[in-house]
Amino acid sequence: MNCKAISIDLAKNVFQILGVNERNTPLFNQKIQRKKFLSFMVRFSATTIYMEACYSSSYWARQLQALGHTVKLIPAQHVTPFVRGNKNDANDTIAIFEASQRPYIRFVPIKTEYQQEISCLHRIRERLIKTKTAVCNQTRGLLSEFGVIFNTGQSEFIQGMNSFLDSDQHRHGLKVLMKAQFEEYNALRERISIIDKELTRFVCDSPSGKILMSIPGVGPIIASAILAAIDKGQAFKNPRDFAVWLGLTPQQYASGNTSKMGGITKRGDRYLRKQLIHGARSVVNNTQDKVDQLNVWVRQLRERKSYNQTAVATAHRMARLIWVLLQRQELYVPQPAICGVRHA
Repeated sequence: MNCKAISIDLAKNVFQILGVNERNTPLFNQKIQRKKFLSFMVRFSATTIYMEACYSSSYWARQLQALGHTVKLIPAQHVTPFVRGNKNDANDTIAIFEASQRPYIRFVPIKTEYQQEISCLHRIRERLIKTKTAVCNQTRGLLSEFGVIFNTGQSEFIQGMNSFLDSDQHRHGLKVLMKAQFEEYNALRERISIIDKELTRFVCDSPSGKILMSIPGVGPIIASAILAAIDKGQAFKNPRDFAVWLGLTPQQYASGNTSKMGGITKRGDRYLRKQLIHGARSVVNNTQDKVDQLNVWVRQLRERKSYNQTAVATAHRMARLIWVLLQRQELYVPQPAICGVRHA
């Protein structure tokens, strides 16, 4: 069967499939069970398939590419405005096709299995960090009821727990409870350490990873997250598009002759944006006695702006730099500072 294009609304067990002809007229719009999906798609000649970028979309995209189709993934937020009538699967497939025909739609790159594995490691790591923090805070709170107070910081907590467990000033039952808490805390630290080593190995084995690691403020965690999310940034036309996608650009409020710039939009990948801002803070904190262009720019910006504003602006500049170097496949080389004040 020949179709100009096919749009698919993915779900857990039932998929909705729309086929259109050369005049963009629907040929069919029907439901297919998951187990019959691939056998149904084999019937079609090679064509372009559009899907929302959602869970399992990269997996199905790889399966459909193996059948000879061209697959393009559309960000879900760009599909929603084209839904007409009631919200149902049939109307969703029509909206997906309508969105795919817009001239300025940016499609999402299809991730490889390896990229998805690295993304899984980041998600697991994030959950473990939250759990570790929760265990630490709960332990501190419980011990404070018995007059045991630790200074802030991980090293202080570990040292304080070791001292508490070695002392004879408290009841045996309390020490048993806190020992279990401390063992859980240490087990979480060990699991996080194992994941960090795996992410470091991934970055060191990748030529693009070495490029990212040469950039100030970028370590194995940020580098691996970027490679898993955007690969070499081929989905973006220029560095500004990448920064916009990360949500690091100001939000505009404009009407008529009035135009105001607000805070950053916070669109795009929330986790990646957070990691880049953390990396930018390390750059802001370590600009002393450095005379290259980037550090001089950060110092001058810090004189005029607050710490957080400087960190976000630095993250924005880092994002642009990351895209440029990934496209060129070149290592970062500090540039000499330009004479005079360089404004942001």
